[in-house]
Amino acid sequence: MVVCVSADAGVLGRVLRRLDGVGSVVNCADLTQLRALLSPSPGGSSSVVGPVAAPATPQGPVRWGELVVDPTAQLVTWRGDPLPLSRTERELLARLIGPPLVVWSYEQLCASALGGADTAALQSTIKRLRRRLRGLPGGPQVHAVRGVGYRLDPPPRLNDH
Repeated sequence: MVVCVSADAGVLGRVLRRLDGVGSVVNCADLTQLRALLSPSPGGSSSVVGPVAAPATPQGPVRWGELVVDPTAQLVTWRGDPLPLSRTERELLARLIGPPLVVWSYEQLCASALGGADTAALQSTIKRLRRRLRGLPGGPQVHAVRGVGYRLDPPPRLNDH
């Protein structure tokens, strides 16, 4: 296992290319995040940032229940109906729902979805995305993880009746 401590998506990309698929990589934006990963908070609460693969745009469609983000087609659908999201909102949502579901740090999201924009731009985009997702019954909700970043809950399981 390799631990990459950098908020720069380019650094993580170089590490992944050098490893060429051998071993796993845990990416932490800074030492605070690494400490949180190594020492989970007392009481079992989960604010640990998990391993994140290369923060690149997913190559194929990614799903969260009945929500589908297709980066290639530049399309987001909910139960088959298109959702009117901006390019930035689509990219941000693709990262949040792409496997594995983890807490994405502010730095990781800014670097990978917003082209290095600041956290104010990220917060503004998250606010717009939350507003658009709010109208989807049973759809994903973006949650803030205080002092770390953002995450989604796992999609609901389909119950067999």
